Amino acid sequence: MNPIIGAIGWHMVGALSAAAFYAPIGKVKRWSWETTWAVAGLFSWVLWPIAVSLLYLPDFRDFYQSIDASVLWKSAFFGCIWGIGNVSYGLTMRYMGLALGIGIAIGTTLVAGTLLPPFAKGDFFFLFQSKSGLYSLAGIIVALLGVAVVTYAGYQKEKQLGISAEQFDIKKGLALAVLCGLFSSGMSFAIEAAKPMETAALALGVHPLYAALPSYVVIMGGGGLVNFAYCFYRLATRPELSLQKDLAQPAESNAKNATMAAIGGTMWYLQFFFYAWGAASIPQNLSFLNWMLHMSGYVLFGGLVGLALGEWANVHRRTVAILWLGMAVIILASNLVGMGLAA
Repeated sequence: MNPIIGAIGWHMVGALSAAAFYAPIGKVKRWSWETTWAVAGLFSWVLWPIAVSLLYLPDFRDFYQSIDASVLWKSAFFGCIWGIGNVSYGLTMRYMGLALGIGIAIGTTLVAGTLLPPFAKGDFFFLFQSKSGLYSLAGIIVALLGVAVVTYAGYQKEKQLGISAEQFDIKKGLALAVLCGLFSSGMSFAIEAAKPMETAALALGVHPLYAALPSYVVIMGGGGLVNFAYCFYRLATRPELSLQKDLAQPAESNAKNATMAAIGGTMWYLQFFFYAWGAASIPQNLSFLNWMLHMSGYVLFGGLVGLALGEWANVHRRTVAILWLGMAVIILASNLVGMGLAA
């Protein structure tokens, strides 16, 4: 298989997992969102990253002790930044509704996470100075256009189905969506900051497809810390929420809820497992495109998952056609990026 096609393909597999991870979580009953999110996060941010690193590293403890402390702190810091963006994601939905909130947040995340890392490294102007860079820039612009079209279709769907934001406030929602997008792009910076860990794993003989995975212990640990703090703070301070009440359900109900949350958390982790596989075949000077492929794929498969689950069943055909147009535009963007990688 052509390595470029393979790289894009693995990114799409990861994006599909990201787009579908909430389906099992949505089946959790009689638990608060905070309890559900914490249990899912235990698997996605803690157990799976550690388990995979234990599997592939010759010596788990020695590996992290050998990494420069500044690398660990930077990776964890940007992971925390991503965690703040993740927490604010829900607030964006509250004030703007699902479609507009996701569209603006994902659009901002796509642009910030794709373009700011090369800008910070001084590689930004490469986009204007080579055929490969121009194709890549075109792919980024077209992907953003595709996200906008899908967002518009989603907004029309919500209007037609009578779905509205919990507390619609365009000013608060817009500010939160932009902040969410900027903070969420911290994952892209974290992955970049953790490159020395990937290099160290390669030096130990870890296969290139798995070399980036040990860094997730630190990155997702930072993000998980923020998410857990938010969940348990709300469980402790909000009178309508109670961890004890959530866990007082019958054993069978708790087991089913825990299983669904665990499956959702595992699917969330798998998005970055396959992200690492895709990134392994992308040239280092174009590594910033990994984020663009991931985020645009997330929107693409979000639309497809919604169609598969029947969420668009009672929506006007014209609106569904707009959704398909937006997804086609995103596919075009991925092809442009592929042409840029091959140039």
